[in-house]
Amino acid sequence: MESAVVSRLKVIIVGAGIAGFSAAISCRRAGHDVQIYERSALNNELGAAIHVCPNASRGLLAWGLDPVRARFVTCKKSYRAHAASLEKFHTSDESYVPSTFGAPWFFAHRVDLHEELKILATQTEGQGKPAVVHLKSEVSEYEPEAGRITLTDGTTVSGDLIIAADGVHTKAVEAILGAANPALPTTNYNFAYRFLISSKDIASDPETVQFTEDDDGTIKFFIGKDNRLVSYPCRNNEEHNFVAIFHSDENVVHEDWQTSVDKSVLLHRYSDFHPAVLAVLEKANDIKQWPLLFRAPISTWHKGKLVLIGDAAHPMLPHQGQGGAQAIEDSVVLGIALTNCTPEDLESRLQLFEEVRKNRASVMQIFSNAGQDEAEKIHKDAAKFIPAETVPKTPEDFYKFNFGYDVVRDSKQAMERLNPGWELPSTFFEKEPEAGVYP
Repeated sequence: MESAVVSRLKVIIVGAGIAGFSAAISCRRAGHDVQIYERSALNNELGAAIHVCPNASRGLLAWGLDPVRARFVTCKKSYRAHAASLEKFHTSDESYVPSTFGAPWFFAHRVDLHEELKILATQTEGQGKPAVVHLKSEVSEYEPEAGRITLTDGTTVSGDLIIAADGVHTKAVEAILGAANPALPTTNYNFAYRFLISSKDIASDPETVQFTEDDDGTIKFFIGKDNRLVSYPCRNNEEHNFVAIFHSDENVVHEDWQTSVDKSVLLHRYSDFHPAVLAVLEKANDIKQWPLLFRAPISTWHKGKLVLIGDAAHPMLPHQGQGGAQAIEDSVVLGIALTNCTPEDLESRLQLFEEVRKNRASVMQIFSNAGQDEAEKIHKDAAKFIPAETVPKTPEDFYKFNFGYDVVRDSKQAMERLNPGWELPSTFFEKEPEAGVYP
């Protein structure tokens, strides 16, 4: 059964990652014909874990995502400790999150989340027409005014709307702005190591078993002088995800998420951490290095029939755990803006999308430059996008601002202002999203 539409748009999505599949779900449920072009073969998905925060999970659950099938872990508590002594200086019971913010805070393996989104976008069941995925289809050129992309094999594809969801290296930014948005070195932490360790391996060793005790849904932060380590479980607590963030004098100006490093490099970098933590790190394998480069918020996200979402629009560093969540927020807003949209309506709907999203995502980019215990580092820049008095100062303040944002409410109110009498079709969600607590 398909939702009622005035005129079905042909929507071309470039990129079949979290942003691309989320947009496909949203556009499908808005009643449009969705074609996805993905440069890879989608047969070797990689990655570690990801936060699915309430501001994102609220929409995903309303679309029908199954957190049990996806093996999501619900966050229950957190603590911050000094790395050398393991003395805790901040603890928090996060069990209040679902009732306060309308949805759980999940930890997910990136591959599991990706698979769930792919199912919702492409399965025969459900509202709207299933999205069609074209693999090994890399884009070489965007033509915003024509609504056209050219693939590397010379094929051209046209649509009523082109959604660039192809990440930080997209060519769409330059097509919209006339210039690239360069990656800049950060002055704070500028590198991260990412890896997973099996919970079984940690629990079976007497030296490390305490790391998994009473650990269901616990996120841990170990804070050193120039480095920090973040860990949380995923895949039904069967895996532990680690992000080791540090400062290095090495100068890197190009993002790369798949450079391998030897375990000895990790252990040397974190040699000032407590022996109990080092015993856990001894079990690490397949360690990937990630240069943390900052790309500033851009002036506009759309031109003609081309619009940016996800990392293509607002790439983020890992400190807030909001990169994937912001891509999902983008997709919810875009789908709502495109309900009952004709080609003639498109420009006003893209303007509405950008009005709802740009300040919100831009301030999250600024937030992502520092940890939630380092609010002083982002206050000045964040105040360019939101009132200075609303910039968070504590981890709890960040939770309220990040998690409590009700993207559905803001999108619906914007549409009602644009078209008085407009109503969101009942088929856009499987069930009504729970309301969030706006800061």
